[in-house]
Amino acid sequence: MEQLLYFIPALGVIALIYAGVLTRRVRAAEPGNEKMQELGKAINEGAMAFLNREYRSLILFVILVAVGLVFAIGLSQDDYTAGAFTAISFLVGAIFSGLAGNVGMRIATMANNRTAQAARSGLNPALNVAFSGGAVMGMSVVGLGLIGVSLLYMVFREPAIVNGFALGASSIALFGRVGGGIYTKAADVGADLVGKIEAGIPEDDPRNPAVIADNVGDNVGDVAGMGADLFESYVGSIIAAMTLGLVTFSGELQFNAVLLPMLIAGFGILSSIIGTFFVKTKEGGNPSAALERGTWVSGGLLLVAAFFLNRWLLGSNGYFYAIIAGLLAGLIIGRLTEYYTSSQYKPVKGIADSSQTGPATNIISGLSVGMRSTMFPILVIAVAILAAFNLAADGSTAQGLYGIALAAVGMLSIVGTIVSVDAYGPIADNAGGIAEMAQLPKEVRSITDNLDAVGNTTAAIGKGVAIASAALTALALFSAYTQTVGLTVIDLTSDRVIAGLLIGGMLPFLFSAITMEAVGKAAFKMIEEVRRQFREIPGIMEGKGKPDYARCVSISTDAAIKEMVVPGLLAVVVPLAVGSLLGPEALGGLLAGALVTGVLLAIFMANAGGAWDNAKKYIEGGAYGGKGTETHAASIVGDTVGDPFKDTSGPSINILIKLMTIVSLVFAPLFRFLADKF
Repeated sequence: MEQLLYFIPALGVIALIYAGVLTRRVRAAEPGNEKMQELGKAINEGAMAFLNREYRSLILFVILVAVGLVFAIGLSQDDYTAGAFTAISFLVGAIFSGLAGNVGMRIATMANNRTAQAARSGLNPALNVAFSGGAVMGMSVVGLGLIGVSLLYMVFREPAIVNGFALGASSIALFGRVGGGIYTKAADVGADLVGKIEAGIPEDDPRNPAVIADNVGDNVGDVAGMGADLFESYVGSIIAAMTLGLVTFSGELQFNAVLLPMLIAGFGILSSIIGTFFVKTKEGGNPSAALERGTWVSGGLLLVAAFFLNRWLLGSNGYFYAIIAGLLAGLIIGRLTEYYTSSQYKPVKGIADSSQTGPATNIISGLSVGMRSTMFPILVIAVAILAAFNLAADGSTAQGLYGIALAAVGMLSIVGTIVSVDAYGPIADNAGGIAEMAQLPKEVRSITDNLDAVGNTTAAIGKGVAIASAALTALALFSAYTQTVGLTVIDLTSDRVIAGLLIGGMLPFLFSAITMEAVGKAAFKMIEEVRRQFREIPGIMEGKGKPDYARCVSISTDAAIKEMVVPGLLAVVVPLAVGSLLGPEALGGLLAGALVTGVLLAIFMANAGGAWDNAKKYIEGGAYGGKGTETHAASIVGDTVGDPFKDTSGPSINILIKLMTIVSLVFAPLFRFLADKF
């Protein structure tokens, strides 16, 4: 069994090697004419400039947290070596998360103009380039995640220390998600409200000064942001299962239980790689079916591997059934998200219909769809939790909690495929924008529009899976926290627990308010700049004057870097304050309250925003008179409201609840020490 441990990082290396193969494939694709290359370069430079500035801004935060870990854990355990090792794990997690985002973003932006050029040869070549570009992000996430977790465990042999890796990943993920979300929505709102409504020009018109910033934002939010989100869910679920395996089992089974989640993740990498070979379609075929086929193949292969791994390592089918529960829950929630956000189904068509009577009814209808969409996903998560716990428990609460952690690992085991499919979306979207701005033939734009339409659905599905995985991962981490601080029961009649519960329930709303307001502030600056350029640059509407794209990119970057600080600190400071002042049990109440309201609010915001977006696209496709009508204008207002819902606040809540839980888990020794002392 000991030898197997050395096999795990090798599986992570295979993922990185495959990412390198895909990178060469993207590089080898034709980049297009001079105009296309110029546009692609501008998007790439804008995206990388933002990412580099964001990471530089986080250096001080990372250093302060690392120092804090050394002293907090060292003081509580009277062992500063453990604190130093946890700080090292934290730094590695932060670096690996940033590295995954950097590599994924670099290749995704490189794939934009190459996808547009490939579309000149047909649908399948364009799908191949776009998906290959997205798969680099997917393989980087799982490869670096598994290498980091397994190597740190091999060095320290202590999951509690490896928790620092998850904390580093979560910290970077939250700032990345919030900063990226603010960036992309400031640009999107400015481009839509001034360009489409006031000036009456198309979304990807080169005359719009915010068009490059908008394209950059797609990559910043849905490639780097989503990648960082699922990176930290991925490592968080593995580490939570390892921690619970350590406290649940003894003897030989203890090491096997720690090993199992890493091996499942490793075989998930192989399954995801094989699944990518099934993503292909014929001319006139359905790209959505090709992407779904890759996902189902990956999931099926993973289940086969999980069955034999469970029988071999733990000798029980119960844990295998828990993994099935998690994986099926993720796939079902993806389908439910598609129902509520795709223009093929009744909810989105209903929002489009309500747009005929103005923006107010559009917004009312969208809010209703978002609220209604919380019911079935929550029921699916609840069933998955009950199934995973009871199928794995065998009369033991600890084994049931380990089963829930494995369900989270199962849901995220094919995250390489999930991120690949999700990151494909912004590449297809940008390819369409480049085709429009470079004035490529209509048949090219038709292919990129087809890919983009599928990308909108895959993005919504990716957000659904991210939310569901956040719920299970946070619950697994919460279970690990209660085991670490020795909480067998959280007393709801305790005044401190109730106080913590209410504070926790409030936090996702406060967090969303801050991030929504940040988008509003940034969007205001963008709107003013776009209006100024339309007003002051001679000949801009005639296509003779060149817009100042760089100025709009700079506005989005500055606003995002400035506004991401407060919500990012909120997730770290509040759990530390409550745990230190009110004690471990009150902090347990806070985490429970944040988990309940956070998951509900995240589902509501993500689905409402996705539904508003696709209702607008449904009308632009010709429904109710199509573009230029009052109905279309009403749908644009709804989509603008939904933009920060689905791309800033909603997705960021996932990371908020996970980061607060991992902060609580890592600093649990400090809270227990303070409770005993005072």
